[in-house]
Amino acid sequence: MEGLIYLEDGTVFKGQGFGAPATAVGELVFNTSMTGYQEILTDPSYKGQIIDMTYPLVGNYGISEHDNESDKIHAFGLIVKDLCETPSNSMCVKTLDRWLDENGVPGVYDIDTRKITKIIRKNGTVKCLISTEGISISEAKELCDKTMLRNDWMKEVSVKTKTVIMPEQKKADKTYRVAVMDFGVKANILNSLKKRGCELILYPYGTAAEEILADDPDGILLTNGPGDPEEATEAIEEVKKLIQSEIPVFGICMGHQILALAFGGETYKLKYGHRGGNHGVYDKDTKRSYITSQNHGYAVNHESIILKGLEVTHLNLNDGTVEGMAHRDLPVFSVQFHPEASPGPTDTAYLFDKFISLLTSVHI
Repeated sequence: MEGLIYLEDGTVFKGQGFGAPATAVGELVFNTSMTGYQEILTDPSYKGQIIDMTYPLVGNYGISEHDNESDKIHAFGLIVKDLCETPSNSMCVKTLDRWLDENGVPGVYDIDTRKITKIIRKNGTVKCLISTEGISISEAKELCDKTMLRNDWMKEVSVKTKTVIMPEQKKADKTYRVAVMDFGVKANILNSLKKRGCELILYPYGTAAEEILADDPDGILLTNGPGDPEEATEAIEEVKKLIQSEIPVFGICMGHQILALAFGGETYKLKYGHRGGNHGVYDKDTKRSYITSQNHGYAVNHESIILKGLEVTHLNLNDGTVEGMAHRDLPVFSVQFHPEASPGPTDTAYLFDKFISLLTSVHI
């Protein structure tokens, strides 16, 4: 198949198509991870985005039955330089090409991904069309121009009905019940709490705080998710109510941003976001630096939260943006990065233990 990449400024890249014969329009972003393409593509936070992988070889270990972060691919398309069609991995059950085809997602390879990345770094994220259906440049322009990008995908990827997940095994004298406000949660976030003995109750987007509190949770988790946090107006209002209950709250990525907005802070769109498994973060509490997994296009405005009872706990070592915060008086904290990794380093998994310790201290 012929592969076509069309950017909203008229830039065209032609390569070889793979995956499904399809056409999609989305926000073009780049990811710097060297591995983890299966986890990345199934991360609900990538809903509505076309991913340009900076690492040149993709597909070399195929697709396994164990590395999905959700039940399907959420990204709208994949762009790679070299596609491996003969993967080597004992857990491989199919090729990347076949998997994308089964999920109806187009991919394009034999593309100068470095050039695309430099365009994004210079101009910021851009609207992009990806096609493997042999459409003309004029057709691509027309479709790209008329397609409006959505910023409220978290409302679509959230669980549809309240779901209870029991812990893997009892880890302590008390099994903590954690209310999960689902904005597009990754499987390994849930697994990280399950293996620490937590009972999880997942709530659909927009669930009222009163319904959540009626289930008597010991703690509240605000998850990752796609889109603009300011579009989550319903969720922000409910989080405001949950904060007043003084139940411990842990926010991750989108949850971190929504928490800031609930306290009266502000968020803003980054020029090209942070996406990859190699982002340095400084933890002011431990006085250590960590390599983290990240996937976000927005950040919390530092000045907007300092008079709201919040203090910055983590900083990005590349650009100084806020990577974590905690309330001075309430049992509330959050991070912008992904402590569960998948893909990426697990250096910051200690934050789940911190959450469990917070639940324990409140219930002593």
